[in-house]
Amino acid sequence: MNWTRRVFSIGYVTIVILFFFAGLALIVFASLELWHVIFPSEAVSSTERFNTVLEAIGLLTIAVAALELAQTILEEEVMREAHMSGPTRVRRFMSRFMVVIIVALSIETLIAVFNYAKEDPSLLPNAAIIGFATATLLAAWGVFIKLNRSAEELEPEAMAETKKEDKEIIEKET
Repeated sequence: MNWTRRVFSIGYVTIVILFFFAGLALIVFASLELWHVIFPSEAVSSTERFNTVLEAIGLLTIAVAALELAQTILEEEVMREAHMSGPTRVRRFMSRFMVVIIVALSIETLIAVFNYAKEDPSLLPNAAIIGFATATLLAAWGVFIKLNRSAEELEPEAMAETKKEDKEIIEKET
């Protein structure tokens, strides 16, 4: 059983590394986009500059999501010795994941609204659908937390153990 945990840890570490490099690549791409907007080699309209800045914001949003997911997987699956069996762990992992996704989708909704409002207002319902889906995810997450809370109260020792592990991880990082 010990060797399977190591195999899974190696898999998680590989995923963390790939998420990290994907996030860095997106940061580089966004930086290059912004560089071309600030120091254009040719005459570019302000609308094109605005759109390029919005694209860079979208890239950076996805980069933040990739980096946050890498950090979450590293902390929850590799650094912690316990596994996701209790409601406390599941709620924590899901909460960290959902925060990243909901924030990223919210920013993408704003970018879509700005783009569609300037380029093709008939596409604004598409942005509204993204926003509605984001709001639905947020509501579902709230229901999940509310329903999971009662299960978590059944094992208060799991919450105490999780807090203890948090302190240990923070101490390792500093």
